[in-house]
Amino acid sequence: MAPAPASRIAVVTGASSGIGAATARRLAAEGYRVVLTARRQDRIEAVAKEIEAAGHSAVAYALDVTDRAAVDEFASAFKTIGVLVNNAGGALGADSIATGDPDQWRQMYETNVIGTLNVTQALLPALTASGDGTVVVLSSTAGLGTYEGGGGYVAAKHGEHVLAETLRLEIVGTPVRVIEVAPGMVKTDEFALTRFGGDEAKAAKVYQGVAEPLSADDVADTIGWAVTRPPHVNIDLLVVRPRAQASNTKVHREQS
Repeated sequence: MAPAPASRIAVVTGASSGIGAATARRLAAEGYRVVLTARRQDRIEAVAKEIEAAGHSAVAYALDVTDRAAVDEFASAFKTIGVLVNNAGGALGADSIATGDPDQWRQMYETNVIGTLNVTQALLPALTASGDGTVVVLSSTAGLGTYEGGGGYVAAKHGEHVLAETLRLEIVGTPVRVIEVAPGMVKTDEFALTRFGGDEAKAAKVYQGVAEPLSADDVADTIGWAVTRPPHVNIDLLVVRPRAQASNTKVHREQS
């Protein structure tokens, strides 16, 4: 069913590529007027034009979720919104605790946790005013289980996980759901490449031998399904992995 008029707007952060762009496309197809945000204006404008060319509604807005003043200015444009998808984030590095770069840890925390906090706080009044709001936090299985070389990312994603869990407790009784989607191994054009500073060989090794890692569309499909459940149904936590991945550290890799 198409969303109700008061809940027709969906804001997606980090929508310039990967899961964010795929989620914007999926929610637009579900009938939402999608607002795509990310730092790269040219990329979100291209995705928005693609969505509109498909007959749906979308608009692009350049935004750095770690800039609270910019986030507040952005949020002031909305009286009501139906959905917020907190997707902006990412991983940097895969060093051990002993050798990890504190600046990378700080950047991951700022983007994944503080960015999610900024946008959620700023838009929560509009979500509540809609009478049927949904906050989606895109965390990761990294936030639910540790692995070697993942300390900084695990810490950031665990912070995002407990943010979602705590928010759900604090706003129970209001007309706003809090949904957490935690993907496992997802192969996108940029995630691993960004993590390894543009090193294509290291990025490729992450997925080596894995026949079918998740795609951005797989995760977007999961988010779309969760968001379009009846208003009284809340998907508290949905973990989604490829069949080849049993845990963060147990992955079936086929021999070449």
